[in-house]
Amino acid sequence: MSEETTELQLPKMTCKVISQKGTCAFGHKEGQAFEMEGGTPVGMCPAAFHAIYPSAYGLMFGAVFPWEPDKDAAQIACPDGANPVIFEVRRLPE
Repeated sequence: MSEETTELQLPKMTCKVISQKGTCAFGHKEGQAFEMEGGTPVGMCPAAFHAIYPSAYGLMFGAVFPWEPDKDAAQIACPDGANPVIFEVRRLPE
C-alpha cells in the first residue's frame, strides 16, 4: 500500500503598519510592511506579532471576519494602548 502525501498550499500573507501614534518602542512606522512566512517576521515587535497571529492564522486557512470591509484583510492593534500601532494583515490572491 503506497502512501500519498498532499502538500498544503497556504496563501502568501503580508502585514503592514497602517497607523502609528505616540512612540513605538520597537520603532514601527506607518507604511512599514512585512512578509509573513512561518514565524515572527524579521524586524517585527514580538508583542505585536502575538496580537496579530490569531487573525493571520485564520486568514491563512480561509477565515472571513464579518466586521472587516475586506474579506482578505484584518486590522489589529498592538497591545501598547498608550502608543498604538495598527497593523493590517492581508491574504494575497494566489
